[in-house]
Amino acid sequence: MKFDIIGDIHGCYQELLLLIERLGYQQQGSIFVHPENRKLAFVGDAMDRGPESLNVLRLLFALQDEHSLYYSPGNHCNKLYRFFKGHPVQLAHGLEQTVAEWEQLPSLEKLQFKKRYLHFYEQLPHYQQFDNDLIIAHAGLKAEMIGKPLSKGIAVFVLYGDITGKFHSDGRPVRRNWAKSYKGHKWVVYGHTPTEKPYFINNTVNIDTGCVFGGALSAFRYPEKNIVSVSSLQPYQPDRFYVYD
Repeated sequence: MKFDIIGDIHGCYQELLLLIERLGYQQQGSIFVHPENRKLAFVGDAMDRGPESLNVLRLLFALQDEHSLYYSPGNHCNKLYRFFKGHPVQLAHGLEQTVAEWEQLPSLEKLQFKKRYLHFYEQLPHYQQFDNDLIIAHAGLKAEMIGKPLSKGIAVFVLYGDITGKFHSDGRPVRRNWAKSYKGHKWVVYGHTPTEKPYFINNTVNIDTGCVFGGALSAFRYPEKNIVSVSSLQPYQPDRFYVYD
């Protein structure tokens, strides 16, 4: 199978449509198909911060209904799930915008959307592993974790990356660059940490190019291993991009 793996969308629905079109997909009903039978895949964090999180999720729901969804949930996906389950979560870091969108729906539609999202999330694998040496995980995956039974450590890693327990002054967690020491032969495609351009190292690529912060929305084409991007329509926030050493 050939995949077009899309980075963190964060509610940038218009950019998502532009990227899907640029990749050569055509709309059929409520989903998009490729004339060469390529498949869309996603590194997670479809929602929060951007202007149209619910529309992005509706597109993903449609793909799931057609049994053609390849999606690795991220930390924002997990937080929205916990919110809808009634767990105490902080309405911050973009969740407040998704919740505000949801609150504007009519009462019955709100209940239906909540139920649909819970079903959506509960069907998702923690990360995706394919027979063609491709792995998609939201924040990445160490070589020694691949294929192991799911543990709390692996579950935390795929959502948040190689966190240290420390925090930057703005509240963001301090993370190690796990990809720099990755020795696996399988390709790991991930996002989570916005960077000005895709970061390639050691059979890994970070394709979160910070669309919601005014960068770009990018897709990694596999097995070709090239990048297709569209420019963001959001205001540019240069301080939100991570610089790898």
